[in-house]
Amino acid sequence: MDNFVAIDVETANQYPTSICAIGAVKVENGYITDRYYSLVQPEPNWYLRHFSENIHGISCKDTDTSPNFITVWEDVDAFIGDLPLVAHNKAFDERCIRAAFRAYDTDYPDYPFHCTLQCARKVIPRAMVGSYSLPYLCQFLGISFNNHHNALADAEACAKIAMTIL
Repeated sequence: MDNFVAIDVETANQYPTSICAIGAVKVENGYITDRYYSLVQPEPNWYLRHFSENIHGISCKDTDTSPNFITVWEDVDAFIGDLPLVAHNKAFDERCIRAAFRAYDTDYPDYPFHCTLQCARKVIPRAMVGSYSLPYLCQFLGISFNNHHNALADAEACAKIAMTIL
């Protein structure tokens, strides 16, 4: 794929509606052309210590004054335009985005949505990669990657994987 937006969300707790960060990376004509990142006030607005401290490092103090999902999504939607979305484990990201739309009683625009995880499982033998998680897949493909579970870093890794295998 040469034109798409890779997207990643992080959640504050076990509820898919609790998006606390969104990262997006735009790819046009096979090149990364733009990046977007925003913290989001989650719904519900509480954090599980395991998620916030051990996974992505985001806490209530980081998002208490952040805009809500619908406000942030207005910017994300403008960023996406008419491009398809790509996520690594789209089942998680799309489920969270759809749930957040429902929580705000707003219709979800049916974005075309592709998955680098599903594609990697089809084209790369597990014995070669060990795990299909972002860090392992990036290492296997020779893609520089750090700051796992930062929504923007994960979206950029996803974009680079998509440019390689989709």
